[in-house]
Amino acid sequence: MTAAWSRDETEAVNELLNQASMTPAEREAVLARASELVARVRAKADNQSAVESFMREYDLSSEEGVLLMCVAEALLRVPDSETADKLIRDKLGEANWKKHVGASESLFVNASTWGLMLTGSLVQLAEETRSNFVGALRRLVGRAGEPVIRLAVRQAMRIMGYQFVMGRTIKEAQDRSVQKENAAYRYSYDMLGEAALTAHDAERYMQAYRDAILALGKRGPWKDVLDAPSISVKLSAIHPRYDVANRARVHAELTPRVLELAQMAKAQGIGMTVDAEEADRLELSLDVL
Repeated sequence: MTAAWSRDETEAVNELLNQASMTPAEREAVLARASELVARVRAKADNQSAVESFMREYDLSSEEGVLLMCVAEALLRVPDSETADKLIRDKLGEANWKKHVGASESLFVNASTWGLMLTGSLVQLAEETRSNFVGALRRLVGRAGEPVIRLAVRQAMRIMGYQFVMGRTIKEAQDRSVQKENAAYRYSYDMLGEAALTAHDAERYMQAYRDAILALGKRGPWKDVLDAPSISVKLSAIHPRYDVANRARVHAELTPRVLELAQMAKAQGIGMTVDAEEADRLELSLDVL
């Protein structure tokens, strides 16, 4: 595992490409199946209206919609909510955006995702927009007016929160999981924990996982574990020194915690998954498992 982590990239990629190659017939079968699934999901999607109405309400082109989603995502990542609010409220036209949300490259890292979400197709942003997003934002403000764009950014942030966070609490997430088409899916619930820096952090996240497992179990019983929801555990959230240098300590302290959660999940009839960690911790994760 460690040897593979430090392999020559070109050599590794070529080997993976060979493994992933398909015959023309296999490729056609995959394309047909994927197209069928997408068409069926879109035909039944009641909540597409939130995204579609966003584009209509603010009279946005595809590129403008993507630009605003990128800006909204960046604002969600600004740790100081007061600063983010000032950027929206007062500074759309002249703010020092790069100071707060980084360079253009990082701002547009998810542009293709937002394009697919807003329009159902890939949206190619103009080079001028990518290289000078402040200028592009000012042009948009000039066309639509700052109050309108302020509202649009806030709406984009709400859409994002709704799309990617099921709920602020485990109960809220569970309630939403059984609404409309959500009921057709099985969910693995994540407590959105960051890596623990202290023993206190680790215990707080550990308790959050315990509480979540018990809450999920109350919605059962299920036919089998594949029919049940699961809890998704981030190992670095429940141990403050989750790294290779502390391998012995990790085994002594973390492994019993993972076992406790696994046994709790089993007792409640739900599944448990373990979140992926950084590549240099993968071997350690497998050791714990």
